[in-house]
Amino acid sequence: MNDPIVEEVRRYRMEHTRKFGGDLFRICEDLRRLQQESGCEIVRRPPKLIGPKKTIDGAPKEDS
Repeated sequence: MNDPIVEEVRRYRMEHTRKFGGDLFRICEDLRRLQQESGCEIVRRPPKLIGPKKTIDGAPKEDS
């Protein structure tokens, strides 16, 4: 199944990647610039901390 919206997003993403030669630092830098220029409110949330792994019954999982 081809979704035209997904295809458009993928096409834009590939064009953007090619524009910066696949350099992730430059890609992210440009995305931050676009975000700032958009004028939209930027919401930052603290990362969720992942606790210790637990077994199905809720007891802490022992590392093997």
